[in-house]
Amino acid sequence: MSADLPKRTERIRDTLHGMKQTLVVKLSPSPDQHAALLSTMERFNACCDWLAGVAFHERCANKIALQKLAYYEARERFGLASQLTIRAISKTVEAYKRDRCIQPRFKPHGAIPYDERIMSWKGLTVVSLLTLSGRVVVPLRFGAYQQARLDRVKGQADLVYRDRQFYLYATIDAPEEPVGDVDDYLGIDLGIVNLAVDSDGAVYSGEGVERQRRIYAHRRRNLQRKGTRSAKRKLKLLRRKQARHQADTNHVISKRVVAVAKGTGRGIAVEDLGGIRDRTTVRKRQRARHANWAFLQLRSFLEYKARQAGVPIVAVDPRNTSRTCPACGHMAQENRPAQDRFLCVQCGLAGLPDAFAARVIAARARAVVMQPMVALWDQRVAAVATSPLL
Repeated sequence: MSADLPKRTERIRDTLHGMKQTLVVKLSPSPDQHAALLSTMERFNACCDWLAGVAFHERCANKIALQKLAYYEARERFGLASQLTIRAISKTVEAYKRDRCIQPRFKPHGAIPYDERIMSWKGLTVVSLLTLSGRVVVPLRFGAYQQARLDRVKGQADLVYRDRQFYLYATIDAPEEPVGDVDDYLGIDLGIVNLAVDSDGAVYSGEGVERQRRIYAHRRRNLQRKGTRSAKRKLKLLRRKQARHQADTNHVISKRVVAVAKGTGRGIAVEDLGGIRDRTTVRKRQRARHANWAFLQLRSFLEYKARQAGVPIVAVDPRNTSRTCPACGHMAQENRPAQDRFLCVQCGLAGLPDAFAARVIAARARAVVMQPMVALWDQRVAAVATSPLL
């Protein structure tokens, strides 16, 4: 049995505690507050850009060392408050650490990390933020989802400027149920035509996502060809619409999958698809659809929703899952005579390939979980067999 086990496995265990989530809250500043926040953001990132030059020239990737080198000059040059300067130094060091061979560059409207010394929540309706001209108390705009979670905001928040609007990306403590032991798994096969198919046979089609992708691509192409000022305004309105639609679809799918697994007392088994874009090639007309495949986002949604619901999740090796018969275990390339057809050449089982692949994924997850238990049982049997009392 051990020879057939997948080599690459990953399991999210119940030892992971204190899950964090990011809550996006929209700000509603007055024109004066908007100008104050914008000027502070531009000055802050200009300071980061200058600090990056100092860090690169001195080869300094330590926050304390860079603070000793440049703190007073940075405050004198850019007129930032003490704690804003400290946050600029921290942001610069984190960026420089990623690649010490190049000098980081900061855009004028990059995010500002606000900590509890320069930001405070005034109830659930307003927030106080430090700017170049002092504190500003800015009203918040949020829906029912944010309102139910604002009381769990912890630590720092990032002030983000996007589409001429300010947002706070706040960190919250997300409650999670203890992960229990399960005897079975709900296998999930991820794909492009069908975004997900589970081992029960439920199909989550990607037709709607592909239709929206084609519509937005067609609109962008026509507007880019026009090139007028009105066309450019409409292009800005189309920004991120496809990404938002796809993220919403992935949220819906992951929520349903976790609900099914929890309701039936099973865990979730998914494929470990890391590096799949490098291992696969597609035809030219399929490249856009392949590049638009947000499988990693769907998996991440499954993982955090499963942790919140107390559902264990296992990632297994995806190799040959769509060519393996779930009934007899025979694996052959001839089992897939067509992309949308499965026919086992050994036992004659026929049906939807994605559903059969999901069943194979579930079986591999059961094998992964059972392997340590079988090994422990074998050790106990061997210890009893060699016991001098026998």
